[in-house]
Amino acid sequence: MISWETTSPGAPLVEVAGETPSPRGSEVLLKMLACGVCHSDIHLHDGVFELGHGKQLEVGRPGQVLGHEIYGEVLALGPDAGDHGVAVGERRVVFPWIGCGECPACRRGEEQLCMPGRALGIVAPGGFADHVLAPHPRYLFDCGEVPGSLAATYACSGLTAYGALKKVGEIAPGDEVVIIGAGGVGMMAIQIARAAFGIDPIVVDIDEAKLEAARRLGVARTYNSGDPQMAKAIRKACGAGGALAALDFVGNEASVNFGLACLRKGGALVVVGLYGGALNMPIPFFPMNARIIQGSYVGTLADFAELMKLVRAGKIDPIRITERPLNEATAALADLKAGKVEGRQVLVAQ
Repeated sequence: MISWETTSPGAPLVEVAGETPSPRGSEVLLKMLACGVCHSDIHLHDGVFELGHGKQLEVGRPGQVLGHEIYGEVLALGPDAGDHGVAVGERRVVFPWIGCGECPACRRGEEQLCMPGRALGIVAPGGFADHVLAPHPRYLFDCGEVPGSLAATYACSGLTAYGALKKVGEIAPGDEVVIIGAGGVGMMAIQIARAAFGIDPIVVDIDEAKLEAARRLGVARTYNSGDPQMAKAIRKACGAGGALAALDFVGNEASVNFGLACLRKGGALVVVGLYGGALNMPIPFFPMNARIIQGSYVGTLADFAELMKLVRAGKIDPIRITERPLNEATAALADLKAGKVEGRQVLVAQ
């Protein structure tokens, strides 16, 4: 088995040869065919999340196998995994946000909130390797006729967008939703908003090239957040005092403040991105504006089942995918960090 593992924070990943694991119990061994590269991988590779005011949350450790957007071929089943509808030779997308199965969050069906959990590519070894172990067949999903490189991205990019959009709630006539950030997850959110929720979003980004990419998808209303007056323009365009909701797929100080400035009274800001920083806000504004600030962390196993049903039905248009060989994992992380990527990069088996 070959994996690409972390060493010191920010250092190039190293190729490590080891024994290919044999599945035990309900485990499933997959040959990795495609694995998306996510902004979360950047933070884990760098070893920190920025918390603002010079503070950092240390998260990295040597020997991590990153990669949580995994698509692979089933090679072997543990002795307790054979009667759960998955067979050797089948190709599946892996739900990576796996919990302990015993805590209150897991019992509520919110495994993605389990601490510390067993998430692939976060806690357990992930897809920057030629083989991956999934703990149970229930985490494996059929993607129908969708190409594997695109299908892999639904495990995080797609699920994150879907989970955030579900938090908006019921949309009434005249309600407007703003998507901040037209990167890989934001572009996925645009597609899912239309296909699954009937939302025609307003799209915001600081990069004109990404806004142009959104317009090529058919987005009619785009705004460049490099001009802070654009928040006022969005409120005016929305009517009703502003937007019902803003979904922030960037998650830095500027994007959060821009999102809040787009909202009407009673509106909701859903923070998804993890770029970092701190929010300073007068406390009286919370009750005065009756606004909700909510975090959204990927989605549940049930959410993923719903999403993959839409995928198999062909109801979600594809985003742009750039394939790279697995041994370019370090370069892929660097290009994503530098903002050079449109859509999603996916590492593929060599």
